[in-house]
Amino acid sequence: MTGPEFARRSPGTPATSGTPGTSGASGTSGASGTAGAAGAPASAARAGGWWRVVGSWWWTNPRELAGRIVAVALLTASGYIHLDLYGDGYRVIPKIGDMFLLQESGAFAVSALLLLRATPLLRLAAAGLAAGALVGFVLSRTVGVFDFTERGLQPSPDALLSVLTEVALLLTLAAPLAGRALRRSPAGDPRSLVPAYDE
Repeated sequence: MTGPEFARRSPGTPATSGTPGTSGASGTSGASGTAGAAGAPASAARAGGWWRVVGSWWWTNPRELAGRIVAVALLTASGYIHLDLYGDGYRVIPKIGDMFLLQESGAFAVSALLLLRATPLLRLAAAGLAAGALVGFVLSRTVGVFDFTERGLQPSPDALLSVLTEVALLLTLAAPLAGRALRRSPAGDPRSLVPAYDE
């Protein structure tokens, strides 16, 4: 078989097809065009991903968001009450003033973080601050705290407002846990009323 069927070439010579230089130019332009076309969706995806991350930090569902805002408001109010009492004279009481300063600082810090995201650790910290304030209130009116005692709901109305705020905060933080426990309970399932027998 000779003629146009086969082309003889010397060893080591690369085979080429088409017009010289055409493949190189078209390959370069095609690669750059493909990279540019792929780069735009990638950057848009990255931007959208950041917005999704930020949104997931703050927004989960309306009920959870409402509970978080209420908890932040109550914790901030508790911090403000202790700050007001600290400025009115509690700052000069040994050790008690330092405890009031820690309480108000912790309340403001946790409420700011809780506004961004309601992690279990932040919820636990908020509950700890509220419970600690209530325990201090009870101890100061019974056995005393570092030899410091008070009577009844004095100073008024700060003492009563502090108690109501912290109790409301604990109830707000406990509400989601109670709701999850009720949803997981099989009490509403009719099959739970049927005894199970081992076969």
